[in-house]
Amino acid sequence: MLTRRACLAAAAATPLLTAPPVAVAADVEAARSAMRRATRFMTEQAATNGGYVWSYLPDFSRRWGEMEAWPSMIWTQAPGTPEMGQIFLDAWRATGEAQYLDAAVVAGDALIRGQHPSGGWNYVIDFDGEASLRRWYETVGKNGWRLEEFQHYYGNATFDDHATVECGRFLLRLALATHLPRVRAAVDRTIAFVLDSQLPSGGWPQRWPRADEFHNHGRPDYSGLITLNDEVMDENIDFLLLVLQQWGRADVEPAIRRAMACYRGLQQPAPTPGWALQYTPDFKPAWGRTYEPAAVSPHVTAVAIERMLDFYRLTGDRGFLTRLDEALDWLAQVEAPAAAHHEGRNYFRYVEPETNRFIAVHRRGSNAQNGEYYVDYDITGQRGEKHIDLPRLRRRVEQVAALTPEDAVRQSALLGRGPSLLPDYVITRPQGGSDLNVAASRPGMTPVTLLIEELNAEGYWPVELRTTSHAYRGDGPVAPPPGFVDRGQVGDEWDTSPFTEDSGPMGISTGAYINNMAWLIAWVRQAKSP
Repeated sequence: MLTRRACLAAAAATPLLTAPPVAVAADVEAARSAMRRATRFMTEQAATNGGYVWSYLPDFSRRWGEMEAWPSMIWTQAPGTPEMGQIFLDAWRATGEAQYLDAAVVAGDALIRGQHPSGGWNYVIDFDGEASLRRWYETVGKNGWRLEEFQHYYGNATFDDHATVECGRFLLRLALATHLPRVRAAVDRTIAFVLDSQLPSGGWPQRWPRADEFHNHGRPDYSGLITLNDEVMDENIDFLLLVLQQWGRADVEPAIRRAMACYRGLQQPAPTPGWALQYTPDFKPAWGRTYEPAAVSPHVTAVAIERMLDFYRLTGDRGFLTRLDEALDWLAQVEAPAAAHHEGRNYFRYVEPETNRFIAVHRRGSNAQNGEYYVDYDITGQRGEKHIDLPRLRRRVEQVAALTPEDAVRQSALLGRGPSLLPDYVITRPQGGSDLNVAASRPGMTPVTLLIEELNAEGYWPVELRTTSHAYRGDGPVAPPPGFVDRGQVGDEWDTSPFTEDSGPMGISTGAYINNMAWLIAWVRQAKSP
């Protein structure tokens, strides 16, 4: 999955969504007209009760979030309903036109309707009710072989893929813009959810409240463990910092400090002094999904080093710096062999604690019924999966460590002196989230005049939907079909996991709408500048 921090890291080399140097008045009006038409289509044709999935066939006969969705469903994972709400608010701020604020309010109301009683959100909201959602999990979800998080209906809320935090972040911004009591109440419920779900250790589980005890392919359920995977702790800390700064909730500061201390304590002892995806309550690396072994992860370690630097800048506590050189030296030790480097990705995903052996993940079978993932140490043919720029990381550690505690916290958000954590415009870089269609399109600089021309008569930008899925057709066979060859992303015809093909039909993409609107908003903003 493409996570928010992974996207932000990749975005270091991605240009901001900025307009060309000169905006002609006639072209600006054409851009504003295109924005209105595209938004009208999304709100009147694509939306379900004000919310959105990721992609649709033009006749709406099929639609997808991370998996195929039913017409009664909307998605909270990016680029879904919260990001649509954010781009609506960006458009409203740039133009002052009520159409966009109205759309943002309706999107917010959709999320409020789907908010779990605990205050968080699931990946998906089904407006046909819980019984319908259970049926989806027992059919489409159950048969997504590689998406084990959808194979059980937990009946609770999740931090995975930022589902809860992205909803909370959008609603907080919407509340500040509108002062609507129902929106403010939803934000307060979200804050309570984040505080109530914090574990005694200071970390957070992937899902909460604790559900009935499931078994994940023979292993105890992992969703209640301390979780770093998909930036659960990172995003929760950042959200609480935003709440502290923008909402004036000083009561969240102890939770922030407990989380930072936990994060530091999760660094493992030598000879594997890195961080893992998830942990047992006593801070030992733990299994997650069946393709996520109990391992120390170089890419998680690189992010954790950055976070330790951030925490020093927030607190002035040099204890966050004490073991970073140890972690950097370990990263140098466990870089993948040069022959395994691939398109700049120079690290494997998993390293065994204490031994520093690389762990390889394989699978056999053809679907969720007969297939399984397994691990061993055979890295033959394995290629690097993650990119880490170790020299750059070392330089940043040296630069931040050179700061005195006083200089480090001079503009600390935790102390209320930092720049605003809520920017005027939120969607300022191309968004992809976990949507494989958007990721495959590699969005880049697009001439605004071309965007205006490419908006079709119906009011949407056609996108080739190369990512699809097999329609649900029942549980798969107990043995692989004769002649089956595993392609990796998807198994046989009974596997409902999404997969990408060389070509696909033209369709409607929420991610494309968000990114194209952001280009047009940048154009309008530039025209307004003196």
